[in-house]
Amino acid sequence: MGKRQVLDPSFAAKLIEETLSAYPEKTRKERAKHITVNDPEGKNKVISNVKCRPGVLSSRGCTYAGCKGVIVGQIKGMIPISHGPVGCGHYSWATRRNYATGKRGLNNFVTFHFTTFYQERDIVYGGDKKLSKALDELFEMFPLAQGADILSECPVGLIGDDITAVSRRKEEETGRWIVPYNCEGFRGVSQSLGHHIANDMFRDWIIEKHDPKELDPDWEPSPYDVLYLGDYNIGGDGWEVLKILKAIGLRVIARIPTDPNIWDWPKAKYAKLTIVHCARSTQYLAKSLEKKHGVPYYESNFIGASNTFESLRGIAEFFDDTIKENVEKFIERWTPFVEKVKEEYRPRLEGKKVMLYVGGLRPRHVAEALEKDLGMVVLGTGYEFAHDDDYEKTYPKIGEGAIIYDDVSQYELDRFVEALKPDLVGSGVKEKYVFQKMGIPFRQMHSWDYSGPYHGIFGFLRLARDMDMAVNGAPWKLLKAPWKKEVENG
Repeated sequence: MGKRQVLDPSFAAKLIEETLSAYPEKTRKERAKHITVNDPEGKNKVISNVKCRPGVLSSRGCTYAGCKGVIVGQIKGMIPISHGPVGCGHYSWATRRNYATGKRGLNNFVTFHFTTFYQERDIVYGGDKKLSKALDELFEMFPLAQGADILSECPVGLIGDDITAVSRRKEEETGRWIVPYNCEGFRGVSQSLGHHIANDMFRDWIIEKHDPKELDPDWEPSPYDVLYLGDYNIGGDGWEVLKILKAIGLRVIARIPTDPNIWDWPKAKYAKLTIVHCARSTQYLAKSLEKKHGVPYYESNFIGASNTFESLRGIAEFFDDTIKENVEKFIERWTPFVEKVKEEYRPRLEGKKVMLYVGGLRPRHVAEALEKDLGMVVLGTGYEFAHDDDYEKTYPKIGEGAIIYDDVSQYELDRFVEALKPDLVGSGVKEKYVFQKMGIPFRQMHSWDYSGPYHGIFGFLRLARDMDMAVNGAPWKLLKAPWKKEVENG
């Protein structure tokens, strides 16, 4: 797949050089390290996970956003309380479509926004007492909450409030689980550190601190127990995967953070396998479980039918013949359905050009699904906050000559899109309206543009349908990009 040529490498290199020529020399040299022409063998590498250059706009989020907005805010049974001013908490509230069951205000707090609402006096005198009082008030208002997650914002780290001490004290007083996350936004280079902090707290304050027998004396491990990790249930993605894992005979004893029951998390260390969806945000916990408890992990990809079938076969290799046979029966049952979907949509999408720029793992997972199953061609892809290992996994999956861009600026992406004229751009909400105004079909690939789920077999049908509507939809025939108008006007 990755050996075909999608762009002339010399043309791609010239395009990169011309795009970066607008920068001052020092900036140009630095940004050049983050953009390259893809070689499937990984000979051309980009630099990643380093600080943004001042003056060059970035789409990245902060450490707090990665911890609270991406991971911790989706834990439905725990009250998430942002310790600091109101702004950070507000802008990390309800930003993603993380579906969760339960009753709002009883055992589901995903849709709430709580903050200690820091004022000037709190900066001067500290906010530990205010935080303690806020927890008392919240537990009085919501007596069925399993506990609370405390997430610190920038001012808290600057003045030195000790949220860890408050958590320990309130746990003793209330008997509830209270987890501190020192995730001040100024730490690290992107939201990636926030993911890491969340993983460490899950491990230290929940999984290692408690034993499932304390919570459920009747619980017993089985040979088919798995932990499903790193699926944020966008539009119900995780629910689709859970159905499939059950269908092939596996028991998901804990899921983090797919519509989670946090009381199940201590069972994670007894799993026979950790199935990791988003390796960028949760691989840290998977590696910890492997190192300390010998639980192996497998990086799955349930976006697209081919990837789903491939992942199921990979998962089955960790189990006995029963699971392997179940997987083959599952694939045999659903292959006719998949072929019908391909028969309908692939002829309409074959050869259509795509450019991607997303966070997490989607620049490679979505690219594979679009190319393998729908015949689309990815001309460029990149990550907001990737590490080197993400790109190492991406190079062989993308065609030769494609442009790889790390933490790309809006200016750079605009120029690439203008030159390559893709049939579809898949990125985030910050880019959405820019490209739509250019007359280019667009899909918001952080939260599936209010559609989905895209995972699994039925998810593949929705993915194919939405890509078809975007690329071949009637509105785009009525709009023309500025450069096309210039050509017509001479």
